[in-house]
Amino acid sequence: MFKKKKVITAIIMLVDALVINIAFVMAFFIRFEGSFFISNVAQRNFDIYLSNIVTITLLKLVIYYAFGLYRNLWKYASIYEVFQIMITTFVGNAVVVSYMYLAQDSLPRGIFAIVILLDIVFIGGIRFSFRVTRSLKDRSKTTKNMKSGKKRVLVIGAGEAGAQVIKELRDHKEHNSVPVAIIDDNDEKLGARINGLPVIGDRYHIRKAVEKHRIDEIIIAIPSMQRQEIRGIIEECNKTKSKLKIVPSMTELIDGEVSISSIREVKIEDLLGRDPVKLDMKGIKGYIEDRVVLVTGGGGSIGSELCRQIAAIKPKKLLILDNYENNAYAIQNEIRRDFPGLDMFTIIASIREKDRMQEVFQNFRPQVVFHAAAHKHVPLMEDNPQEAVKNNIFGTRNVAECADQYGVERFVLISTDKAVNPTNIMGASKRVAEMVIQALDKESKTEFIAVRFGNVLGSNGSVIPLFKEQIEKGGPVTVTHEEVTRYFMTIPEAVQLVIQTGSMAKGGEIFVLDMGEPVKIIDLARNLIRLSGFEPDTDIEIKVVGLRPGEKLYEELLLDGEGLEDTCHEKIFVGKPMYTDFKFLQRELDILWNTLPQDSSEIKGYMEKIVPTYKQTAN
Repeated sequence: MFKKKKVITAIIMLVDALVINIAFVMAFFIRFEGSFFISNVAQRNFDIYLSNIVTITLLKLVIYYAFGLYRNLWKYASIYEVFQIMITTFVGNAVVVSYMYLAQDSLPRGIFAIVILLDIVFIGGIRFSFRVTRSLKDRSKTTKNMKSGKKRVLVIGAGEAGAQVIKELRDHKEHNSVPVAIIDDNDEKLGARINGLPVIGDRYHIRKAVEKHRIDEIIIAIPSMQRQEIRGIIEECNKTKSKLKIVPSMTELIDGEVSISSIREVKIEDLLGRDPVKLDMKGIKGYIEDRVVLVTGGGGSIGSELCRQIAAIKPKKLLILDNYENNAYAIQNEIRRDFPGLDMFTIIASIREKDRMQEVFQNFRPQVVFHAAAHKHVPLMEDNPQEAVKNNIFGTRNVAECADQYGVERFVLISTDKAVNPTNIMGASKRVAEMVIQALDKESKTEFIAVRFGNVLGSNGSVIPLFKEQIEKGGPVTVTHEEVTRYFMTIPEAVQLVIQTGSMAKGGEIFVLDMGEPVKIIDLARNLIRLSGFEPDTDIEIKVVGLRPGEKLYEELLLDGEGLEDTCHEKIFVGKPMYTDFKFLQRELDILWNTLPQDSSEIKGYMEKIVPTYKQTAN
């Protein structure tokens, strides 16, 4: 490609050299009214020109080159290029005049006045003729492609990834796609050609480009770009009706290579996800590598991702514990496939059964525990508070006490922002779970910590799968309130930070993850509808149905009095322990246990005594 471009540039320069001198000959012809062969004055001036012809030609070519007339922009010449040619020819002739004056071989000023005009006509005319030819050729290609039914593709990104996407689309005819043009925010690339395609504008030209070139599909090919910038581009693309795809970030690409198979649909994670997490792998390996690691709730959304990432750190043994055999079986098979040399054992058990937990700890002697087993569905737990209390509180106490009894080094509780000033039984039960491990930490050699974060995108039972299901059925998409907001992060990001917090544990802390800016759920619904190829409130209705029992308009991440301090990681903060009386808490929990056979109001009422910040909402 580079060699071909050099050859084309050389040809253009030869043509320019020819027309430079044609312009001079014609200028003499016009200036001396066709008699310069018989006029002594004309002949003398023409001889001066001939004696300097090589220098004049070279000077002009150098000026043309310096002013960018050989950057291939001429194939898409426009008004900008007209001004460029006018300025360049004026400067070129001014340099020649200066040279002739210094050489004391001056020519009549009228000659140069005519040459400037002829240069503009010849240089510009040649370049615009290529534009006409290219336009006709492109129109012919467009007609041919439209008749063939091929998808017309706009590529965003004029870097290596964009070039590779263009090549891949051309090489894989079975995908029935034809790349048409490129969008890039770098002004220096405007008008350049990448693998034969022109760069026609920046992100704010996307809508115009889609209309002008009848684009069917847009592919974003900038894997190294920061997520915030990607979101801006996606928002511009969503203003069109073209199908949208993306080349994943560099962290998702295998060996950094772009291929047809790596191009995927844009996910909501691309809009809400953030830049890759920077991890202190030395600290993480220090407490996981060559250790026996237990993950409770290992088949769930967070638990299964914990298993994946822990497996990559090479523990001595990975224990996957879950009460639901299908989930446990699925992650077991995945880990065996991806980490065939890993020593792993899957345990089907309930954290509610203390005797079973003691058996597990006695047999396997885990050194690190990630406790992800929990009931988390707010409306379901409002209707079944006994189950929230049994699982989230007493199940956590069972696992934590076993960790203390059998000498576990570190215990990491997965908590939630709903534990802060809870308005639902699920959040209140998770707050008590935090209190259990904080209080037990003061009585134990085990380092107990909790990690608190908001919603994770795509987790089981979260809003994203629900919205997708509603969209597939044609709507409506239901939103509880127009102003309801939530914090979001991707499952891999949340788990990476959870594992990182384990390396920071001193005991009793509640770590809070930086969740970024809260997102309006109604905006999330609109984005997901657009990503599915529909228009919100036109193709798919958005229906506001009212807040559910126990639901807040917004979530918080910190209790009053916990304080918040920085850690060595920019996305992790730590709150100081607030509860340390384990014996008193044990007495309170014994009373709570005795309320379980009673009705829901009794259970919730006593939970308000244990968690003073818990305030029930009216059903």
